[in-house]
Amino acid sequence: MKGVDALSEITIHRPIAEVADFASEPDHATRWYVNIKAVEWKTARPLQVGTRAAFIAQFLGKRLEYTYEFVEFRAREKLVMRTAEGPFPMETTYTWESISSSETRMTLRNRGMPSGFSKLFAPFMAFAMKKANQKDLLKLKQVLEGIPA
Repeated sequence: MKGVDALSEITIHRPIAEVADFASEPDHATRWYVNIKAVEWKTARPLQVGTRAAFIAQFLGKRLEYTYEFVEFRAREKLVMRTAEGPFPMETTYTWESISSSETRMTLRNRGMPSGFSKLFAPFMAFAMKKANQKDLLKLKQVLEGIPA
């Protein structure tokens, strides 16, 4: 059984510090994730390995609530968060790479292994996730570069 693995990337015309600091802040998720409607910290700030945050999202017409645990965090380099909740355990990874002093390449990767009924929809979910990731990265670029939506 093949899992879902959706990888997207974008170049943002802002320094790595600005892009990574903004994108790694859970409170900013509702500003650039199209499907995330709310975030609730489950542990004390600031973000560090072991931090937990609950996300409420709308995806494929369904309301999803899940808590991510941040399992790896190297500021301005890499962030990995995981959830084991629900029928679709997921790992989300962000990476940032400085292209120049004013340009950053960011990748967004979602990987998971659906269980139960969700297994049947894994190929469709991979496509839908990649499409959603691309929209999210474009929205992030618009927010950080001040481009009207």
